[in-house]
Amino acid sequence: MSSNLVPRPSGVVVPAAGDHRYKTVQQKLKALAQAVDAAAVELETLQRSMRANATRAEGLAVDIANAELDRKFIEMTSQVSVALGGAAVEARKLGECAGEVSSLAHNARRSHARLYEGLDDIRSGRKERTPKPGFFTR
Repeated sequence: MSSNLVPRPSGVVVPAAGDHRYKTVQQKLKALAQAVDAAAVELETLQRSMRANATRAEGLAVDIANAELDRKFIEMTSQVSVALGGAAVEARKLGECAGEVSSLAHNARRSHARLYEGLDDIRSGRKERTPKPGFFTR
């Protein structure tokens, strides 16, 4: 049995290291929140699909029993239904976690802006170059 699940390129590639300037960090946090929001929506769709397929498999098991086919086919179909139902529950839980991560990313972005936006405005408005962060801690 083959799966039709294919990884989708998200179009969001955000390297974790490198540029730590204010605007770059803001963009990285925004991209993270958007990617997780999109994943949460896809997980919700997947969960509904799994739940519907579990219900269909359960109905099929009843139809197989009514057709008086071999008991092993009834059991296998019932097991598929149970497995899909369990996977749907786990997809829902994962979607809830994605929602929490998204909320945390949005909160981090707001906190970062509150703490550093003023400093960035001052540094960006100067003609003179300013020292890199950490220069004065040496």
